[in-house]
Amino acid sequence: MTVGASAFASSPTLTEVRARGSLMCGVNEGLPGFSFVDQRGIWTGFDVDFCRAIAAAIFGDPNKVKLVPLSADARFQALRDGKIDVLSRNSTWTMGREADFGLTFVGITYYDGQGFMAPRAMRINSARELDGAKVCVQSGTTTIDNLADFFTSNGMTLQEVVSSSTDQAIKNYDAGQCSVLTSDLSQLYALRLRLSNPRDHVILPDVISKEPLGPVVRDSDLQWISVVKWTYFAMVNAEELGVSSKTINQALKSQKPEVMRLVGTSGDFGGQIGLSNDWAANIVRYVGNYGEVFERNLGSKTQLAIPRGLNQLWNSGGIQYAPPIR
Repeated sequence: MTVGASAFASSPTLTEVRARGSLMCGVNEGLPGFSFVDQRGIWTGFDVDFCRAIAAAIFGDPNKVKLVPLSADARFQALRDGKIDVLSRNSTWTMGREADFGLTFVGITYYDGQGFMAPRAMRINSARELDGAKVCVQSGTTTIDNLADFFTSNGMTLQEVVSSSTDQAIKNYDAGQCSVLTSDLSQLYALRLRLSNPRDHVILPDVISKEPLGPVVRDSDLQWISVVKWTYFAMVNAEELGVSSKTINQALKSQKPEVMRLVGTSGDFGGQIGLSNDWAANIVRYVGNYGEVFERNLGSKTQLAIPRGLNQLWNSGGIQYAPPIR
C-alpha cells in the first residue's frame, strides 16, 4: 500500500476497521431498494451498496462489511456510541442532527422529498385535500415534524397515527387504521410494494419538504470523513467519466488525465487519505459507479421504477455533482 504525506493524523476509525477486518455499517431494518434482506439472508439495496463501496475502497473486497440493522430512533445514537463506523440508512441531513449528536453528513447520495400515499378509491389529487385525515407516520424522523408544519401552514387539522417502525407504519396503513401514509417519496415507492394490493394506492404529486439523504459519520475523525466522502464522490465522478464495472479494465489503460487520477494510475490521491491508489478502481470494479448502483436497486428495470430525477448527473438534467479528484 502506498500512503503518501497527509495533513491528517492517523484515523482511529480506519485503524480499527482494518484491525477488525471488516466495516460495521448501519442500515435500514428493511426497505426494498435501499436496504433489504431476502429469504436467503442476502442483503441488497442502494444504501447497502454504499457500505460495500467503502469496504472495497479500504480492503479491495466489498464483502468485508457487517451490516447492522437499525431503527430510526436508534440509528444516530448507535453511531455516536461507536457501535457502527458509518450510517448508510436513508437519513436526512439536518443542522440539528449534526449539532445534537456530534456527527457529520458527508454528502447527499439521494435527493428526496416527503410525500403522501393514499388509496386510489379516495379520489384525491393533492395533499391539500387531506384536511381532517388520519395520517400514519413514523417516530424518530424528520417526517413527523414536516407533517405537522404542512398541515398547520395550510390551516388543516390531522390525526397522527404514530409508529416506532416502518413495518408497523405500513401495517397500520394496510389495515385501514389511517387513510394516508406519509414518508420520503423513495420510501413510499418501496412500501407500496408491500401492500396487499399495491395498484390500489397512489402516491400524490405533492412534495412538502427537502430530504437530502446521505451517509453519516462521527465528526471527530477527519481522515475517516474523507474516506467515506470521497468514496461517494468517486462513484459520481466515475459515472461522469464513463468508467463503470464493465469498462474498468479499459479505464486502467486510459491516457486521459481525469480517468488516470480516478483509477490511480496517476497521482497519489489514495495515499493522501490512507488508502491504496487503486481505491476508486476497486469501488467501481466490485460495486459500480453511481448510475450503476442507482439503476440496479431503484431504476426503471426494478419493481420500484423510481424516476432518477434530481439524482441524474448535473450534465444530464439532475443535480448530482462531485468535486474532481485532482
